[in-house]
Amino acid sequence: MVVPSLKLQDLIEEIRGAKTQAQEREVIQKECAHIRASFRDGDPLHRHRQLAKLLYVHMLGYPAHFGQMECLKLIASPRFSDKRMGYLGAMLLLDERQDAHLLITNSIKNDLSQGSQPVQGLALCTLSTVGSAEMCRDLATEVEKLLLQPSPYVRKKAVLTAVHMIRKVPELSNIFLPPCAQLLQERHHGILLGTITLITELCEGSPAALRHFRKVVPQLVEILRTLVTSGYSAEHSISGVSDPFLQVQILRLLRILGRNHEDSSETMNDLLAQVATNTETSRNAGNAVLLETVLTIMDIRSAAGLRVLAVNILGRFLLNSDKNIRYVALTSLLRLVQSDHSAVQRHRSTVVECLQEPDTSLSRRALELSLALVNSSNVRSMTRELQGFLESCPPDLRADCASGILLAAERFAPTKRWHIDTILHVLTTAGTHVRDDAVANLTQLIGGAQELHAYSVCRLYSALAEDISQQPLVQVAAWCIGEYGDLLLEGSCEETEPLQVEEEEVLVLLEKVLQSHMSLPATRGYALTALMKLSTRLRGDNNRIRQVVSIYGSCLDVELQQRAVEYNTLFRKYDHMRAAILEKMPLMERGGPQVDEEAEESKEARLSEAAPVPTEPQASKLLDLLDLLDGTSGDSQHPPLDPSPGGTLVHLLDLPCAPPALAPIPNVKVFEREGLQLNLSFARPSEIPALLLITATATNSSGSDVTHFVCQAAVPKSIQLQLQAPSGDTVPAQGGLPITQLLRILNPNKAPLRLKLRLTYNHFGQSVQEIFEVNNLPLETWQ
Repeated sequence: MVVPSLKLQDLIEEIRGAKTQAQEREVIQKECAHIRASFRDGDPLHRHRQLAKLLYVHMLGYPAHFGQMECLKLIASPRFSDKRMGYLGAMLLLDERQDAHLLITNSIKNDLSQGSQPVQGLALCTLSTVGSAEMCRDLATEVEKLLLQPSPYVRKKAVLTAVHMIRKVPELSNIFLPPCAQLLQERHHGILLGTITLITELCEGSPAALRHFRKVVPQLVEILRTLVTSGYSAEHSISGVSDPFLQVQILRLLRILGRNHEDSSETMNDLLAQVATNTETSRNAGNAVLLETVLTIMDIRSAAGLRVLAVNILGRFLLNSDKNIRYVALTSLLRLVQSDHSAVQRHRSTVVECLQEPDTSLSRRALELSLALVNSSNVRSMTRELQGFLESCPPDLRADCASGILLAAERFAPTKRWHIDTILHVLTTAGTHVRDDAVANLTQLIGGAQELHAYSVCRLYSALAEDISQQPLVQVAAWCIGEYGDLLLEGSCEETEPLQVEEEEVLVLLEKVLQSHMSLPATRGYALTALMKLSTRLRGDNNRIRQVVSIYGSCLDVELQQRAVEYNTLFRKYDHMRAAILEKMPLMERGGPQVDEEAEESKEARLSEAAPVPTEPQASKLLDLLDLLDGTSGDSQHPPLDPSPGGTLVHLLDLPCAPPALAPIPNVKVFEREGLQLNLSFARPSEIPALLLITATATNSSGSDVTHFVCQAAVPKSIQLQLQAPSGDTVPAQGGLPITQLLRILNPNKAPLRLKLRLTYNHFGQSVQEIFEVNNLPLETWQ
């Protein structure tokens, strides 16, 4: 006995009554079989009912693709009930990826030109939902005619369909320009709202349309003024705000029309002030209108007083109990902070209070804005607030907070002593969350402040004695004790209570660092080098130091083992040269952003003498004392060192070494957007013609820091690429210290060089990713 097909209502009840998913699938499979059989029999009277059931099955997530052709048959039917279900099925079952959707183009065209108003509305809805670029081109003329139809119902849907067409095919803009001026005079809410949206799309996609519609700015201003003063219609008012959706759309359009245009901005200034002062702020609808007003004031060439008013509105938003409104206010103030710094500074205390928000997204935005508010006049107070936040902030914000404090201290430090104290506090609090270059920057800062050597070594020794778990702090302390241990023992620190330290205490502390399971291999390298340096600065016997160094001659870590063996050789064979080799580092000065290759390599060599960096434990980057000291002791001439592809490092004996000659290759600018610029400079060592050294330098002339900057590169398969670590991940605003990154390219076959670069970063509160290819490299880079 054949089970009859169910009605739609019965099918819904049976599916809802299924107790298990297996029962539900069984019901649906049986009904889908009946639907297929009905489609095969070609029953025209019940086809739309069968399709309605199939659409319900599709909504539940089950396959319903076999109903696509039935949709086309129903659309071609003259009955309205069939057309309604056919168009609904087409919107749900068809999309641009399927060729079947092109088969309904002719049916839609006939319905648009000859159908009744309800049928025209169905055709327009379907076209705006599944219309591809080909369909839009074929049906644009029919839609343009419907824009001026007498029926408001059809005109409203035609306007929305035109918006879809512009997004799909921007070159159709010219077709829809003439009707827009007439549509702006409509009183129908839906038509006017759709027209404003259509004009916005046209202006964003076409400079010609933007120039054309700047003439209607006075008309838009009058429409908005009418909304604000007398209202549009009571049925569209929300919480006492007259038609907020229409107000927001008009404000967005005014923002586009007034951007970089003096006359248009002047026309709308008075109206924006009126909206900003008269809008109700107790309800969310009023806050939405105010936010769009603020964004419009920020983007156009508005008066200075108006911009201050916009900042004050955002300041009031910061006091709102709604988290979303506070987040929007923080994001908007972050955009304004560079252009209206003094106005935003008035709300600094409120911004700092937002750091304590339990919501991580809010505290992150407050942190970014607080860092942007730091300047030379408030650096001390703001740094205290940020340091307090650093102690209690969530772990995922600690790295950003520490990095921001270090950058602010570097840019606005009032004194070197304050700068050193600030970095020490960050190292003590943030631990491993600090930037990779924090250790090198602090050692460079201390080395360049000769008058603070004693103060720095005492502070670092005290911090190290309290906690040896913070690895960056331990590394800096070990370096400083190794360099200036004699000042520590003299007790000449600039403290209220001079620190009295014995030689035994210093050695015990460094041995504790070496033996601690928390110490990284890099940290042990710093401590081992510090002990070696102290062998020339302490007045006692060096046997204890020699014993500790000899222990690490059999260490499993290659870096530590090699250094220990070299140091043992220095004790055993060349003790008379040890004092000269291990003398204090010379004063270090910060270089400019454009540093040539040999200067960079020389600086790395001098730093490696006192602070080993084991991130790349390659033999070419280690100080090989054994090779250096081979040969007869009486021979006064040392054999020359062969340069390696990684660059010649100055060895511990400071023997003369000629830097490689660099070929003169012009620099290339490969990227520029919103103040962020990426330049490539080239160098080729004369003794390795196949090796090309590319230094990528990122600079930022905009008013906002570029954070989380990552540069990745790819080359053709015949070329080898080594991408070294960058100098940081934050490019400070207004021409601050740039980021540099070295690319080492080996091209023995002299193949044409092409680079594919991917840049990812955060700028003005937005995440940006750029992928592009560099094909204009000079011929000298590969020939």
